[in-house]
This record gives sequence, structure tokens and C-alpha cells, in this order.
Amino acid sequence: MPKANRSWHHIPMLRQICVFDTPSDLFRAAAEEFARCAVDATKSSGQFTVALSGGSTPRSLYALLASGIIPGIPWPKSYFFWGDERHVPPDHLESNYHMVQEAMLAKVPVPRPNVFRIHCEESNASVAARAYERDLTEFFHLAPGAFPRFDLVLLGLGPDGHAASLFPGTAALNETTHLVVANWVEELHTFRITLTYPVLNHAANVMFLVSGKDKAAIVRRVLEDPAANLPSQKIAPADGRLLWLLDREASSALSPDTLSAG
Repeated sequence: MPKANRSWHHIPMLRQICVFDTPSDLFRAAAEEFARCAVDATKSSGQFTVALSGGSTPRSLYALLASGIIPGIPWPKSYFFWGDERHVPPDHLESNYHMVQEAMLAKVPVPRPNVFRIHCEESNASVAARAYERDLTEFFHLAPGAFPRFDLVLLGLGPDGHAASLFPGTAALNETTHLVVANWVEELHTFRITLTYPVLNHAANVMFLVSGKDKAAIVRRVLEDPAANLPSQKIAPADGRLLWLLDREASSALSPDTLSAG
């Protein structure tokens, strides 16, 4: 397969902006980064923990990972969680779990106990959030007040600047102690269950995956306008790496200064 034409731009706080010519180059690079994180994590700790995202762009990544084109992924030592979930049953077409299961998990040798979905068939969203928080606490053997350290968190970018289910103007933006919350999103008239900032910002690697011309304006606001005060701008791992993977169209509104920073 031809090597992707890519540019890597380093700026302070371990933030990297990576621009690729086409969506296929973008997905290939994301899959390679996923594999690198997985291999590095299993070498150092014997396991790889990842929080997955929903949406159409990550689906293309998951399909590529499931294809076997990227070698060496330690599937039996990989543990899968979700950064957020819709308040729907697992077989619902809008379920993030359902999408990932269909695109990737059903096609790769991941043991069933390695998959930790959010049980959103529970009618009370807060009960589902507390249950997932217990799952995280038990899996990561967390002491009271501690936060899990995911090896990788995958995120998309919403048109309003939200990431995971941290939407503008919602209560979850102010959460500092819980790992998981049920976040009421007024414009959608529903709860979303989401990881909180302390969890996302405790990760070793956070990777945003953004594709398409329709995302160009919000990408520019997030990366160039600190005064915009958008939820995705507050995701900055304190002791980790923040990676933005964009295709050429998604990056098209960025200034030359942003692309050449560092």
C-alpha cells in the first residue's frame, strides 16, 4: 500500500496536528497509531486499554483494524471501553457499542470478558453511569479519588465542538470527581453517558480523528480560538499526548501558522 503523504506538526503541551491528503490516508495512519499504542502498552504492562468513540469517522478506522491489514495488534491482551454512549439498548442502531461490535469486535479475536460496554438498556441513565464507574474502578483497581489511565482514548469532534458526550452548556463540563456521568443534553432531549474530563485528561494518549470539509470551521475554532471555550478545547492530557489526525479537507481552514507551529 502506498505510504501516506503526511505532515507532523509539534506544538507545546505535547499536542500534535497531523494532516493527511485523503480520508484513506487518515484511517491508515490512525490504525497504525492504534497498533503502536497497543504494542507499546502490552510490552510495558501486559495489556492495552482503549476507550472507543462512536460516529461515522471512527467506524472506518474500526473496519480497517478488523481487516487484518495492520499486523501485530495484540487482540487477546486488549481491553475495550467506551468514551460515551447513547441511552439506547445495545442492539439499537444508534448504539456506539452496536456500531463497534458490527464494524470490528465481532471480526477480531477479542475475548468477550475484554469488552466493557455501558449498559444503557438500564432505564435510569444515572444508574447506568454509576455501574460503569464501578466497572472502571474494579478493572483499574482504583483507590478512592483516583482516576484510570487509559493507554488510548479515541475521540471525534462534533459540529458544536463537543467531544465524547461533553456538550456545550451541560452539567458534565463541571464534573471533577466522578469518572462517568449521565449528562442531559437539552438540544437532543436525551441523556448521554460519558467519561468526564478527569478521566480523559489522565490518559496516556488521546487521539482526535476528524474528516471532511464540513468539519473545517469547527476544527479552526478549536485549534485557533482559545476564547471559544469549547468542550473539546479542555481535553489536554496532563501527562500524555494529544494527537489531532485530520484529512486535508478538515484542516483546510487552519492558518499556516497553526500548521507550521513548532
